[in-house]
Amino acid sequence: MKWKWPEAVQRWKGALGKYGYVLLVMAAGAVLLLLPSGGRDSPGEEPPAQEEGAAFDLEAFEKKLERTLSQIEGAGEAQVVLTLDGGSRQVLARNQDRDGEGGGSNTVVTVGKGSGKQDVVPLQTVAPEFRGALVVCPGGGSAAVRLKLIEAVSALTGLGSDRISVCQGGT
Repeated sequence: MKWKWPEAVQRWKGALGKYGYVLLVMAAGAVLLLLPSGGRDSPGEEPPAQEEGAAFDLEAFEKKLERTLSQIEGAGEAQVVLTLDGGSRQVLARNQDRDGEGGGSNTVVTVGKGSGKQDVVPLQTVAPEFRGALVVCPGGGSAAVRLKLIEAVSALTGLGSDRISVCQGGT
C-alpha cells in the first residue's frame, strides 16, 4: 500500500488557490462577529433619558408664532403666550388576549434590551392640545389687525376665536 499524502496536499493547495479570497472573507466575518459590539446597550451604560414633552417644544413654537404674527401688516412686534391642556403623551402597543368566556387580559408590549432591561413599544406620540392664546402687539387696537391675528392663531393652533385674546401693547 502506497501512501498518497502528497497528492491530497496538492488537491488542497489547488482548492486554497482557487477559493482563497472566499475563505479569507469568511474568516474576517467570523472574527468580526466575535468582537464585542461598541453600541449603547453595553452593560453599565444607560441610554439617554427622554424628557416628557420632548416631542413638542412649546417655547420654540411660541417664538416661531411670534415671528410669523409680527409679519402681519399693522401688527408690529408681537409677543405670544400659549397655554396647554396637559402634556404630550405616548400611545403604547398593547396585547389583548381573549378567552372563550368573554374575559381576557390587556398587557403593554415590551421589548427586551438585554441585561434584563425592558422598554415599552410606543405606537405614536400625541401632542398636547392648546387651551388658550394671548397675543400682545402694538397694532392690537385695530379691529382689522385683531381679526387677522385671531384668524392666524386659530389656523395654526386649532383654537376657536373665543380662546384667543389680542391686546394692544406698547412699542
